[in-house]
Amino acid sequence: MRALRQTSLNGPRDLRLVNDAPEPSPGRGEVLTRVVAAGVNFVDISQSRGLFAGGPQPPYVAGIEGAGEVVAVGAGVSEPRPGAHVIGARVAGGAFADYMLLPAAAAVPVPPGWTDEQALGLVVNWPTALAALRPLGEIRAGQTVLIQAAAGGTGQPAVRMAKHYGATMIAAASPEKHDVVRDAGADHVLDSQAPGLAAEVLLLTGGAGADLVLESAGGAGLAGSLAAAKRVTGRVVVYGLAGGEAAITNQELVYQHQIHVIGLNIGVLIQAAPHLFGELMGEMFGLIAAGVLSPARPAVHSLADGPKVLAEMESRASVGKLALRP
Repeated sequence: MRALRQTSLNGPRDLRLVNDAPEPSPGRGEVLTRVVAAGVNFVDISQSRGLFAGGPQPPYVAGIEGAGEVVAVGAGVSEPRPGAHVIGARVAGGAFADYMLLPAAAAVPVPPGWTDEQALGLVVNWPTALAALRPLGEIRAGQTVLIQAAAGGTGQPAVRMAKHYGATMIAAASPEKHDVVRDAGADHVLDSQAPGLAAEVLLLTGGAGADLVLESAGGAGLAGSLAAAKRVTGRVVVYGLAGGEAAITNQELVYQHQIHVIGLNIGVLIQAAPHLFGELMGEMFGLIAAGVLSPARPAVHSLADGPKVLAEMESRASVGKLALRP
């Protein structure tokens, strides 16, 4: 089958399109899916550089998120059945290919009336945004939320959900993406590249700071997120490191940033707290039914363009959800 194979840990430039990758066979508890569309996520970049703990080692077929038609099932699988269309994620990779394996328990039905492409984000970006806002971020009506990387595949649904729950939304994005986050419902839009981001958040909040910060900027952006959070009760949920690694010391937490810093990895959450993930998915489908979340509109590229698409995401030049079509 055709697939994008990661051949080193030097980043997406070493993704190679091959035509002779072996077609996988479903084992017990697994389903084989003909991939119609594969979601592109920052996890794919982290894995390509060996930065994702427990990630696959090269050579491997890349891509953690895929949507398509179930064509075969392994032993012990009663649902989903062949012919069903599902969306799922697999940390071991395999989505950037004609076929991928998914655990049957993690294969979520594509909502009725949606195409497979429109379902991308349903099991990675959207649950990440909801987990950061609700069970971990404890957002409540009347509070203020700062969302870094607000124009991205996770940032945009986070803006919509935060508005639905009654928060005042401050969105940070590069200037060319400001119209995108305004359309998503942001009350205030700030330049994520400006050095005075935290000062602007304090100005907008009367000096108090944001009740909740969704932090995925990483690098130098982490310091701005910490400084923008309300003292003592402010929460910063860290779920990405697009700008690189950054450190915070115990001295800073005691004397400079007296805040709650919470780490989030949706894959770990699924494994360590499956009941919580089930509750998240139930709430998320309620948001879909209420029209808060609508079918995704990813920018779809051919599988052969995968290395270029991932490089654009890594350079933070992309907007919204990205996808590859085998």
